[in-house]
Amino acid sequence: MSEDRLAPLAALKGREHSHLLINEIYASIQGESTHAGRPCVFVRTTTCNLRCTYCDTAYAFTQGQAMAFDEVLCRALSFGIPLVEITGGEPLLQPLVPRLAQELLSRGTEVLCETSGALDIRLLPEGVRSIVDIKTPGSGEERANFYDNLKHLRPHDEVKFVLCSRQDYEWAREFVQREKLCERTTVLFSCAFKAVEPADLARWINEDRMPVRLNLQLHKYIWPPARRGV
Repeated sequence: MSEDRLAPLAALKGREHSHLLINEIYASIQGESTHAGRPCVFVRTTTCNLRCTYCDTAYAFTQGQAMAFDEVLCRALSFGIPLVEITGGEPLLQPLVPRLAQELLSRGTEVLCETSGALDIRLLPEGVRSIVDIKTPGSGEERANFYDNLKHLRPHDEVKFVLCSRQDYEWAREFVQREKLCERTTVLFSCAFKAVEPADLARWINEDRMPVRLNLQLHKYIWPPARRGV
């Protein structure tokens, strides 16, 4: 790896157990997963250890500020919305994320955590709904998949495949069938935006009778695709 992808975390040196590196916190409509369409607060952390070809939040690789734990928690709760997603970047790179999730849960909030699938989801408290990416060949990060996560999926978790091509679809189809994923959790097949047409993916899913959910990035159809904070 020619770049130090974790370099931004140096801003937390000595404060890893009192601060998080946060890119943005905002309220919007959940655009993905089985929770799509629900009002949701997003806590986006800074820094990611991966560089997926389709990434639409590259600004979160480096942009952000150190925020005290209590400030992050207070801000997430201030909207009065009982659904919070912790996302990134890669949230599991920051030691305080599990504690943040637990504090949100203890206040009656539903908590989603969207993670790249490259880190151990057992870091998260039991009540968190993990949305775990499985990186396809087209992502450029297939080698980063932490397959042990499959052993620890719970029925309320979800697994997402972002598909860049027909080849990615076939790879994901075989993976899901081989691992019997649909018998264990909800499986989402998502189009990499503008790389795979939703109508094509819908047809492939139907032709193969795949018991998966077609997952669109709803926010990119409501607002301009590059708009931030929505």
